[in-house]
This record gives sequence, structure tokens and C-alpha cells, in this order.
Amino acid sequence: MSRRFLSRFAIAALAVAAVLPLGACGSKRERPKADFAASKVTQIGVNSYLWRATLETLSFMPLVQTDSNGGVIVTDWYANPNSPGERMKLTVSILDQDLRADALAVAASRQVNQNGQWVDAPVQAATVQKLEEIILSKARDLRRSAIGAG
Repeated sequence: MSRRFLSRFAIAALAVAAVLPLGACGSKRERPKADFAASKVTQIGVNSYLWRATLETLSFMPLVQTDSNGGVIVTDWYANPNSPGERMKLTVSILDQDLRADALAVAASRQVNQNGQWVDAPVQAATVQKLEEIILSKARDLRRSAIGAG
């Protein structure tokens, strides 16, 4: 067996051992359940931390469509003032109610201006990956803040 598996198994066993004695507390009163900034949401259709993090991350771009139930945010074309001959358009899809890396998908389109015409250009995969990392990091920070405030 791998050392990583054994380490995870040991941590899980310790967690179970720590929780088992709590089941023997025979209180008749229903104890309130703690809300540790749950990763799931109930008021919108997608994870609220991913949703807020995406909106904050893309706040500098004009938005064309936002659908919190479907989890889709579409921006309009945005040209950085430092490079006006290039513009980007993004579509971010939040695919789940859980705060997980695979619950986020970013698609980017890029165009460059050639002789007054906008022409499609490739987007580096690293650009999309970096944007996903920024959104996920911000979502985790939002979740940590919610836990700390609670």
C-alpha cells in the first residue's frame, strides 16, 4: 500500500475514533447543527462562493449574461487599455453546488485587430487555467471568511 493511502486511512480512523464517543451522549434535546459555511447553497442554483468569486474576479469586464440558477456568466468583449489591439470574451460555467475545482469551467475567446478587423486568435491554455485558479482561490477565501465570521 502507498504511504499516502496509509496516511489518509490513519487520519480517517482518528476522525472516526474522535466522533464515536459523541454518539453516546444520550441527550433528549435536539442540538443545533453547526453551519461551518457549508459548501452547498440553497438560494441559488450553484455554489455561492464560486458565484461571488467569479463576479468579483470579472468585475472589470462588462457582463452580457448572468444566470445564478444555471450558473453561467458571460462577458462582453474587453480590451485592456494597455493593449487595445487585443480583446477577450469569457464564459464561466459553475457546474455544481459544491465548492470543488471540477465545478468550474472557463472558456475564453480572443481576437486581435488586424487592419481594422477583429480576427480570432488562439488563447493560451495557461490563461484559462490561471483564471480558474484565481476564482477558486477567491472562493476558498470567501468560504474561510464565512467560517471565521460565524
